[in-house]
Formats: sequence, structure tokens, C-alpha cells
Amino acid sequence: MVGTDPVVVEADLVGGLLACPLCGGVLGPWGHARWRVVRCRSGVEDRRHPRRAMCGCCGKTQVLLGVDGLVRRRDEVAVIGEAIVAKAGGEGHRGIAARLGVPAWRVRRWLRRFAERAVEIREHFTRWAFALDVSLAPLAAAGDALGDAVAAIGVAARAAVLRFGPGPVWSWAAFASGGVLLCNSKCPLPPVR
Repeated sequence: MVGTDPVVVEADLVGGLLACPLCGGVLGPWGHARWRVVRCRSGVEDRRHPRRAMCGCCGKTQVLLGVDGLVRRRDEVAVIGEAIVAKAGGEGHRGIAARLGVPAWRVRRWLRRFAERAVEIREHFTRWAFALDVSLAPLAAAGDALGDAVAAIGVAARAAVLRFGPGPVWSWAAFASGGVLLCNSKCPLPPVR
């Protein structure tokens, strides 16, 4: 996961500032991935041509996706995150879909995938929270797995803001999850570093 400004991403890539997520080696330019369309909150579809990079150590290639999206999802992570928070607050998927202007079946898929991985997500973001702020008190349970996972993301994002400065919560969650927040269980969440 990289920033959303292509000029900065290109400069970091050419300058050798990006590390391989698999081995930690230096990533170098290696063409581009296929064009992607990202549906933004405003309803506008944004066409993107993500950069591809190759590791100088292990030889694996990586697609450099921006922190405003998730792997295998066309909608911005902020829209998906808003739906997840609304569900944790007790709202149903049809009401969420109507408010966000997204088909109900798509919202239902997001919410089901998040619920399936809620325990794993809670554990992952709890580790992030304590890695970023060792003085945290134990996290209180919200009452259900989905609510606990959302609360853990919030606490971890707050710790990230205190350490690194302000930024969008769900973009940080996309970064901290390596973009696989809503992937299936075969896409493990990356280790906390």
C-alpha cells in the first residue's frame, strides 16, 4: 500500500524508498498493472493505472495500490468503512446502501466479509494499537465481534494519529491491513511492524 499521489509514489519507487512486503528488499520500477476503476464517495469513477514494482532481492513483483482502496474492491475504502461503522451501529444493509448510493448486494458482501473476519481483524488492529501506544489500557468489549473489530480499528487509528499526525481513518486501516481487510481467509493480514 502506498500513498495516493502518483508523483510521490514514482519518486519513492525510483529513489529506492519502498520495501518489499515479502522480504524487505528494495523495490524498483517494473512497468504498470492493468487499468482500474475506483468508485469514489461522490459517485465519480476514477480511472487509475497503478505502478508495478519488482524486488531486487526476491524477484517478486508487487502492484502498488493506493491507501484509498482495498485489494479486489472497486469502491473507496472510506465508503466501505462508512458502511461497516453503520452496521456496527445497528443499521441494516439496505438502509446503508440507500444512504451511500451503492447496490444493497454490494454492501451486504462487504458486511459479510468483514463479519467473517471480525475476530482476526480485532486481533490485528489491537496489536497495531499497542505497537503504536504502549500506554493503552486494555480495550473494552463492544458486545459483538463486528463492534469489537470496529472499536479496535478506531483505537489503533487514534494511536496512529497521535504518533504520525492526522489522516483518514479508513485509509490508515487499508494501509495497516495491507489492503486485504475484506479479502478471504487465504489472504492473511500482514504482520504488525
